Amino acid sequence: MIANLMALSVRSRWMIIALTLIVSAYGVFQLTRLPIDAVPDITNKQVQINTLDASLSPVEIEKRVTFPVETALAGIPGLQTTRSLSRNGFSQVTAIFDENVDLYFARQQVSERIAQARDSLPEGVQPQIGPVTTGLGEVFMYAIDYANPGGKGATVRNGQPGWQSDGSFLTPEGDRLTDEVSRAAYLRTVQDWIIAPQLRSVAGVAGVDTIGGFEKQYVVEPDPVRLAQYGVSFSELAKALEAANLSVGANFMERAGEAYLVRADARIRSLSQIEEAIVATRGGVPVSIRDVAVVRLGGELRTGAATMNGHEVVIGTTLMLIGENSRTVARAVGDKLKTLERSLPPGIKVSPTLDRSKLVNATIATVQRNLMEGAILVAIALFLLLGNVRAALIAVLIIPISFFMTAIGMNYMGVSGNLMSLGALDFGLIVDGAVIIIENCLRRLAERQHHEGRLLNLRERLEETTLATQEMIKPTVFGQAIILLVFAPLLTFQGVEGKTFSPMAITLMLALVAAFVLSITFVPAMVALLIRNKVAEKEVFAIRWIKARYEPILRRAVARPLPFIGAGVGIFVLAGFIFTLLGQEFIPTLDERNLAMASQRIPSTALEQSVRMQRGVEQAITSLPEVLMMFSKTGTAEVATDPMPPNISDGFIILRPQEDWPAGVKTKEDVLERVEAAANAQVGQGYELSQPIELRFNELIAGVRGDVAIKLYGDDLDKLTATANRIGAALQSTPGAADVKVEQTSGAPSLDVIFDRAAIARLGLTVEEVADTVAAAMGGREAGQLFEGDRRFSVVVRVPQGSRNDLDALGALPIMMPEEPGQTRHSVPLRQVAQFRFTEGLNQISRENGKRRVVIQANVRGRDVGSFVREAMPKVEAVALPTGSWLEWGGQFQNLKAASDRLAIVVPICFLAIFAVLFLAVGTFGRAVSVFAAVPLGLAGGVFALALTGIAFSVSAAVGFICLSGVAVLNGLVVMSSIRQRLEDGIELSTAIIDGCMERVRPVIMTGLVPAIGFLPMALAHGTGAEVQKPLAMVVIGGLITATALTLLVLPAISRVVLGWTERPNPAWSEDPAPALAPAE
Repeated sequence: MIANLMALSVRSRWMIIALTLIVSAYGVFQLTRLPIDAVPDITNKQVQINTLDASLSPVEIEKRVTFPVETALAGIPGLQTTRSLSRNGFSQVTAIFDENVDLYFARQQVSERIAQARDSLPEGVQPQIGPVTTGLGEVFMYAIDYANPGGKGATVRNGQPGWQSDGSFLTPEGDRLTDEVSRAAYLRTVQDWIIAPQLRSVAGVAGVDTIGGFEKQYVVEPDPVRLAQYGVSFSELAKALEAANLSVGANFMERAGEAYLVRADARIRSLSQIEEAIVATRGGVPVSIRDVAVVRLGGELRTGAATMNGHEVVIGTTLMLIGENSRTVARAVGDKLKTLERSLPPGIKVSPTLDRSKLVNATIATVQRNLMEGAILVAIALFLLLGNVRAALIAVLIIPISFFMTAIGMNYMGVSGNLMSLGALDFGLIVDGAVIIIENCLRRLAERQHHEGRLLNLRERLEETTLATQEMIKPTVFGQAIILLVFAPLLTFQGVEGKTFSPMAITLMLALVAAFVLSITFVPAMVALLIRNKVAEKEVFAIRWIKARYEPILRRAVARPLPFIGAGVGIFVLAGFIFTLLGQEFIPTLDERNLAMASQRIPSTALEQSVRMQRGVEQAITSLPEVLMMFSKTGTAEVATDPMPPNISDGFIILRPQEDWPAGVKTKEDVLERVEAAANAQVGQGYELSQPIELRFNELIAGVRGDVAIKLYGDDLDKLTATANRIGAALQSTPGAADVKVEQTSGAPSLDVIFDRAAIARLGLTVEEVADTVAAAMGGREAGQLFEGDRRFSVVVRVPQGSRNDLDALGALPIMMPEEPGQTRHSVPLRQVAQFRFTEGLNQISRENGKRRVVIQANVRGRDVGSFVREAMPKVEAVALPTGSWLEWGGQFQNLKAASDRLAIVVPICFLAIFAVLFLAVGTFGRAVSVFAAVPLGLAGGVFALALTGIAFSVSAAVGFICLSGVAVLNGLVVMSSIRQRLEDGIELSTAIIDGCMERVRPVIMTGLVPAIGFLPMALAHGTGAEVQKPLAMVVIGGLITATALTLLVLPAISRVVLGWTERPNPAWSEDPAPALAPAE
């Protein structure tokens, strides 16, 4: 069939070229639609369920919320595991599903299960499902701030919106903001009601997360003394205010034939109306809010805050919908922000802080540059080695056309263009099949011209082209099959390693298949069209020079094969020894150009104290000249995709371009040292340095943030924590350990209000009434909403901030006695019916698959993860575990181990399949063994390249070895096909080997060195993302140099020994005759 297709391509050459142009045009169109990102999205399929109930402690929320939700999720089809986190007033359950489960189906199932579980949850608790996004979803962050923070440098126009001469800020709505809380609340209002709604309308945006400022509230702050005087309790005040703030409809009334809507609208519309609201009547005299309380603009009791360059701001984070193009979405969000600046109030500004599209553009620019330079180098190599400009042009045209065809396949299969998928494309490898056919066409055309003694006519040229291309069917088909087979192991990866490397394998396979289709259709057609003049038999100088020096060595190798085989085995053994000394890691870390720094304080640190400390950290770090800005998130944001307690801050350090760094600061490591030194000068905090995407990936995938994590499972948190501290000490003692951290399960102080039930009963009260007063006064009680157009703000009753933090004021809270007819209502202070006790409670409880766990994590610096774990493991195993407890290793090491285990199973199977293909290609077992025996020797160069450059072995390097083994087999196949042809013609073994190898010098060099040349830009690149590509490129370049040399030297020696044993002296082969070649008409 392929022979007939080749003949058709030669006969209908213009039609083939027209079809190729149409497919190329469609490929260009598909290329413009290809989703682009920096790295593949390796987040697992997960659904987050967040639940808030401020009244519950960590233990209570675990029992009453987390456990029922976990139980409800059990049994959902495709559910792989569950992780949960229980903190004071907050529960998060993360359900992780198999990769083949549709995420929207999973969300629907989770939603249904939660609806069924509502009866087992505390009253009023509403679990919320997180947004439809992933770990790469945070594509754009921005800060909302005053154009002149604090009024410094502002133009003052009294009475106009903006800063006033008395230091207040006047809003366009006429509100005068006199304190920090109200000003921060206004920034949050701008975000919630002006910016976020417009950004949510941008295509590809799943949601907008907000942290910082205060949600604006109208705060009613009662005076306890005056409440007692008027006989009004906190709860009654809130209920009365809510009852005075309502609107009802009373249907219609008809008058003179017209229908009038009857409305009873008693809604409160301003702060002054709140003050005038009546809450009680005493002696016929109405008691208004202003008689018992102060009303002001304020903010909620927040759980998160944001700062930038040392002062408070509001940070917005745009979350990308799963499956969207991050570069497109980030750019659209940035453009939308520019357009909505006109709708911002005077004196307010919005500035981008983290734009993912910049990283994507920088990474893709590196990939584009490498591909372009690689294509140019491959083209130059082909021109030099083929010695025919037109023939080289045909081979070069395969590069862009196959790339366009690959883009079609990538879109169809849902593979995005990123550092991993596009970064491994080697055009030298892709054009191999075409080069073999073109080289044979040149050889046959030259021989026919020499035989005829003239230029060939059209019929002769087409006939020779058809025969030349059909001769190469077996080498081309089997060669492509072998290359495709060597990449098959990457398709078997699962989980993180699967999402990382499967796109690479798919893209490479698509490119190879596209190039193969072109080599059997487009190449014969182009050869028939372009190669029409005299074809020189003379080889290029480089090939002649190599052949002249190669032939005597080849003859020695065939005459005395054992020394050459021994040298090859010795090189392989040496490489094996060196390989044991190499470090190991999952994949090299992508330099994101920015830093992420998590700051941690003791669990009892309040949010406002954390904010003050973080502002100090920001001021210290932004004083470094290489730092452009630093912004931070402290505590939990509105959409709790990353729930942090108040004592932890995530800081994002945005660096200036490297050319603007001060003298002496040359590398990212230098910046890390300076940042750490500046941060460590701030006492009372611990730090963990990472990068923005890396931090989120580690956390979302494994539930931890470090490169290495140890998960300790059990029931008794006290014993688990004590053991975890000993394991943390063992990790800390291992060289290379950095940012060692043990999960803080305890240390959160609490003030317990203990009710005196007997005293409460004697006074005719109930525990519920007393507890309700405490909850309303301290936690606040919502008393309806106030509408300002579309905007709505809560009206909340709670004691002033100063009284909330005063234990004496708390003890003096009035508990109203039951009302008796005709008597003045009395009250008793809270301290008469309750006692206060400070205790140390739990900080958080983490669970995985229904079992409590404590995590010990560390980052690894200055060495590879694999060797670090090997050294740390005996130390950790020496720590005695409590009865019923066990531990697991996680983080990057877990990914590396999973990939290694998978490769250990799949690679041997694939090599067996390759051997089977080889056997079919070369015809006998002995020949297949001869080719296959040279492959491991060719891998030695890759090991030497890693050792010389100091690069650790990673899965990226493993992909290089896989690619290398395929090219080594292809080289051997090219040589063995030539030897086989001579043996079948009855030529003596040694002569067949020597003649076959000499004839195939040029194809072997081209097949071996052209891919190596294609990888050169990748090996030498220094742009963003180059560090991820470098191991693969180094392995391929180093390996192909040795593989080519060994194919030309060791393969003939192995063939002489093996074929000498297995080949019969009489070369009469009982094989099927070769298929008849179909010449073109």
